[in-house]
Amino acid sequence: MLTLDAPPPRLQGSARRPRAVVIGSGFGGLAAAVRLGARGYRVTVLERLDQPGGRARVHRQDGFTFDAGPTIVTAPFLFEELWALCGRSLADDVTLVPMRPFYRIRFEDGTTFAMSGDEAEMRAEVARLSPADLDGYARFMAASQEICRIGFERLGHVPFGSLGDMLRIAPDLLRLGGHRSLYGLVARYLRDERLRTVFSFHPLLIGGSPFRASAIYGLIAHLERRWGVHFALGGTGRLVSGLVGLIEGQGGRVRLGAEVARIAVEDGTARGVVLADGERIAADVVVSNADSAWTYRHLLPPEARRRWSDRRLARAHSSMGLFVWYFGTRRTYPDVAHHTILLGPRYRALLHDIFARKVLADDFSLYLHRPTATDPGLAPPGHDAFYVLAPVPNLDGGQDWAALAEPYRRRIAGHLEATLLPGLSDALVTSRVTTPQDFRDDFLAYRGSGFGLEPILTQSAWFRPHNRSEDVRHLYLVGAGTHPGAGLPGVLSSSRILDRVVPDAALFA
Repeated sequence: MLTLDAPPPRLQGSARRPRAVVIGSGFGGLAAAVRLGARGYRVTVLERLDQPGGRARVHRQDGFTFDAGPTIVTAPFLFEELWALCGRSLADDVTLVPMRPFYRIRFEDGTTFAMSGDEAEMRAEVARLSPADLDGYARFMAASQEICRIGFERLGHVPFGSLGDMLRIAPDLLRLGGHRSLYGLVARYLRDERLRTVFSFHPLLIGGSPFRASAIYGLIAHLERRWGVHFALGGTGRLVSGLVGLIEGQGGRVRLGAEVARIAVEDGTARGVVLADGERIAADVVVSNADSAWTYRHLLPPEARRRWSDRRLARAHSSMGLFVWYFGTRRTYPDVAHHTILLGPRYRALLHDIFARKVLADDFSLYLHRPTATDPGLAPPGHDAFYVLAPVPNLDGGQDWAALAEPYRRRIAGHLEATLLPGLSDALVTSRVTTPQDFRDDFLAYRGSGFGLEPILTQSAWFRPHNRSEDVRHLYLVGAGTHPGAGLPGVLSSSRILDRVVPDAALFA
């Protein structure tokens, strides 16, 4: 039996503050730390990398600032809640700027569609492509509103700890078409193939194929309309540093370069963690923001696992991989929007290549982020900062990214130069890439996936690794790999669930 360092002494005049250890400092882990700190826990966040944020870390080079990961902030009230728990306002530390349009979608033939929260503008955009679909568009948005009400507002922060929890929502799930794919749902309302693409691509933002992800993800269209799409001035890293400040203000601690080798389990209960250098940290509760597959496969001893065995995880479907190229130019491109989605010549077939065949296709669809459209301070004067993201197969595809990364980057650069960024090759001044192999090496992502488990119906809610571990008492999971899933609203909601499943601090007094 492993014995950890002694628990902290009782505080004079009051019961001791119980200890909580959070593994990983992604948004799920940082939000969990704030919530546990607000409930009386003394929290230590352990991050193996040299900066906090996980996938939301920041790259700074040659005078440019690049958000490594999330760039689209939706449901900002989830951040506002965290600041309010500390008696502060989000605006004290972070300025969120609403995007208008949310993003511009560009089809292969050059046709565009501007997605926004303005109903009149959206109807005009729909009518420009397909006037016959105006009624179907209105009916789809009504369906999206109802799905959002049930799937996000009512159930997004509810734990699914038992099969009974899943069975209770089954009637609503069937009524809302959750057994269908999102593309299938959209196709019921819209006839124009371009509009079907516009209103079904959202699962790609959280690691899923529109042809495989549940129609429940149709909620995103209404979620964006209701709460908007925002950008944090200074970059998403400002939200990370703001959360670290909240944790430290509560008396908590964020330790960098602290790699957890294993979770210490005694009599089926998590008692703390052991670091790679042998240091042992005792805790009353352990929260893992690490990849859920990594948590079960590498941080727990085999005898402590029942449901999430290696065999079961090997059968699970992981989300796609991501190829991300960060680059800066010595000139600006004022006609390029903050968020642009460039669609290739294929939609269904390309996604089949990525998710099912796991082959790296010759064509691609891209998400281009130009944050200097909103915040010029992220680049030197007269320069632009970008990143471009391409969905690619995860490491199960067997691609050798050490050999493929540079040729693939050049293909993407050539496409951007021929479409949106003329003169790019001559204007380029800084560059770096991230591949699925980097996701595996840096974030310990199973199969190098960008978003953990793929968001399909049979890997959602009760079927996902639970927020309260099924196998080990006082072990909890947050982040993309647990319920409700990836994306900022998902990982922040996973931390809200802790308020329902983690014991009150007084029980450990």
